[in-house]
Amino acid sequence: MIRKYTFGTGIRTDAVTVPIPSSEGPVPYLEGNADHTQYRYPLSDADAVYGLGEAVRGINKRGWRYRSFCRDEANHLETTEAMYGAHNFLVVKGEQTFGLFFDYPGSIVYDVGCEKYDRMTITLPEPDYDLYVIDGASAREIIRQFRHMIGRSYIPPRWAFGYGQSRWGYKTAEDIREVIRMFDQNEMPLDSIYLDIDYMERYKDFTVDGAAFPDMEGLVKECGEQGIHLVPIIDAGIRIEKGYPVYEEGVAGGFFCKDAEGKDFIGAVWPGKVHFPDVLNREAAEWFGSRYAALLSLGIDGFWNDMNEPSIFYTEKRLEKTLRGISRYAGRELSLQEFWDILGSVSRLGGNEEDYENMYHNIDGEMVRHDKVHNLYGSYLTRAAAEFFRKWDPDRRFLLFSRASCIGMHRYGGVWMGDNKSWWSHILLNLQMLPSLNMCGFLFTGADIGGYGEDATEDLVLRWMELGIFTPLMRNHSALDTRRQEPYQFGRKDAFRRITELRYALLPYLYSEYVKAAVNDDMLFVPLGLEYEGDPRAAQAEDQMLVGESIMIAPVYRQNAQGRYVYLPERMKLVLFRGASEYKETMLEKGDHYIPIAPDEVAVFIRQGHILPLAPGGRRVSEVDCRALTLLVCEGSEDARYTLYWDDGYETDVENPDHSTVLSVRAEQQPGQER
Repeated sequence: MIRKYTFGTGIRTDAVTVPIPSSEGPVPYLEGNADHTQYRYPLSDADAVYGLGEAVRGINKRGWRYRSFCRDEANHLETTEAMYGAHNFLVVKGEQTFGLFFDYPGSIVYDVGCEKYDRMTITLPEPDYDLYVIDGASAREIIRQFRHMIGRSYIPPRWAFGYGQSRWGYKTAEDIREVIRMFDQNEMPLDSIYLDIDYMERYKDFTVDGAAFPDMEGLVKECGEQGIHLVPIIDAGIRIEKGYPVYEEGVAGGFFCKDAEGKDFIGAVWPGKVHFPDVLNREAAEWFGSRYAALLSLGIDGFWNDMNEPSIFYTEKRLEKTLRGISRYAGRELSLQEFWDILGSVSRLGGNEEDYENMYHNIDGEMVRHDKVHNLYGSYLTRAAAEFFRKWDPDRRFLLFSRASCIGMHRYGGVWMGDNKSWWSHILLNLQMLPSLNMCGFLFTGADIGGYGEDATEDLVLRWMELGIFTPLMRNHSALDTRRQEPYQFGRKDAFRRITELRYALLPYLYSEYVKAAVNDDMLFVPLGLEYEGDPRAAQAEDQMLVGESIMIAPVYRQNAQGRYVYLPERMKLVLFRGASEYKETMLEKGDHYIPIAPDEVAVFIRQGHILPLAPGGRRVSEVDCRALTLLVCEGSEDARYTLYWDDGYETDVENPDHSTVLSVRAEQQPGQER
């Protein structure tokens, strides 16, 4: 059951797609204050709190404070409160189990037992929002109801499930060719190469640097003939430059955000001084989306949207004020406090939220201050692109994912987990964000494998790949001036090749489970505590989870570890893979086990009564053949059945029954028998 409570006259976010009438009376479960800006809930020792999407710490969010405010935050620390996404859905599971969704586009603070461990406090700046309270037989059922309420999750083209290589620093067309050559020379699977800001002319959106990429259309065609997709980045800021068509059109059409004086708001990002398209204005959004045609017409069929919180390096007024303040100290000895004042003033130049208070949107003729609707911006920018793609080719799926997001954007694209670091702790963070994002509708997601910032080590990238082969977005990405971390850069090239080949062997299963999760409003990554109700050990498992209906994963995420402890909530079959065709199978009983896992091995646990289909593999997704599958089953699984989904990879009619096949294993069949 879903109950809706409306307070004030909030901005419509379009997060909810199902009409739900407003309820009267007090909000159940919560104790609210008089002006409806704060709610409290007493937490028992047994209560767990799930959700909130992209956030640090564990799957159970108990014990920290989180802020829902899209922020360009490169330091994903335990103390981080706000990240790139703002996902206002949570589930309390315990003595009372219920879900909450705050449909509000501004900042919300969730104190989930931080100030006081036995109390959750939720604070909003104003009483203009819709609050949805969801009841159900279980936490999993509550999540399904919420997912149905907010609409079906985005489904990308199938090629997007292949391995993607990215780096800030692929500066020329020859750099792209060299990456492809090295992957092919080392017989490593590859489906896409990502273009960071290097491909643009002086970082200007929808342009190509003609000197570095003299024939982009020819390069796209050349790569396409080799089965490789090029995926360029698009940023939010439009450079202020006379003669630049995107700038000229935006000014002429009144399509940019305004400042308090009604002039086009000016910030600074990679291109220098920029305007920001007012994508909350329907006409401006249609215009911005149409600009993608400049790259679509070259044969591009995938994009990643970045810097769309929106990130602001500085504004003119703040820079002028900062420089004026620093100049006071010229030619004199600084006191310790003066030194810290200078450092602080410089650090506050970028991402200063006061700048958002001088930025305005035209929403249905009303000028609305940006900070009131901040969390919508990145989502609406991505939505603008997705809606134009549907006009460009309504029968084709395009790859699209974003850095900033809020609930609702999950219908238009996926997200990646932002500028992480080459830290072992971020492998675990990657794992723990997956179910939380799934709860909020974001199925197409993944982290930068190997870490974006800092220098990666071979063992870290290898272990991260062993998790990354299960995430829908499997992309290795790194920053300029960091160590090169393409798989062929390291000594154990065969290990990297075999692990990536395993991803392609798993594609029939991973793609099937993804589409089923989207169509059925379900999760792809499921915490054990949500599947094995009543098992307290399962509820405590935060570093292992189910992937789809058939398997559990338990990645290694500690430096120098040669294995790990795993809790099995039921009898399972352990399969230790050393590639797509080399594996060992062992039956394990319910309980605790230490599993030796070599650096080049991947541990997969198959549930009783379930099937894991494996394909022969391939170097491109287009080469994966579902006509000769190997079916792995857990012993004792009589008459197991599995529904395989496999379409042409592009069409939008995902529910066509012609795309699914029921696989079955009879009792007399042996595990591993080919069909």
